[in-house]
Amino acid sequence: MINDPLESRLGYLLKHVQAELARTSAETLAPYGMDGHELAVLVVLAGAEPLSQIEVAGRLGVDRTTMVALLDGLERRGLVARRRSSQDRRRNIVELTETGRERMARAEEARLAAERRFLAPLDEETAATLVRALRALLPVR
Repeated sequence: MINDPLESRLGYLLKHVQAELARTSAETLAPYGMDGHELAVLVVLAGAEPLSQIEVAGRLGVDRTTMVALLDGLERRGLVARRRSSQDRRRNIVELTETGRERMARAEEARLAAERRFLAPLDEETAATLVRALRALLPVR
């Protein structure tokens, strides 16, 4: 039986579960000197094709100003490098450095382990169903 009537509201549950996951993620990623947003940038950049700042922002759903700030911090720490596009001098191509690739791999491993611990109250099938259901609710980009 639910004692708190708010615990039957989807928005309340999603908000509080997401806050707990964010706290867990922040603690997990702190030893790697980054947060979840920065790790997401590195993961996107780890793809096969080079991307511009604008393309990375689009994939992550963040505005250009936020993207510039994220990349500035990652670049200062030697995790990414920017270069002008040879096809369009107005575009900045962003790439992982070798240090960035190594740090991303270690941080992603830690993030995945933390996510597994977070989902531990659920059996494997239920956890997979939850992830599939949330994915189905995402708006198509």
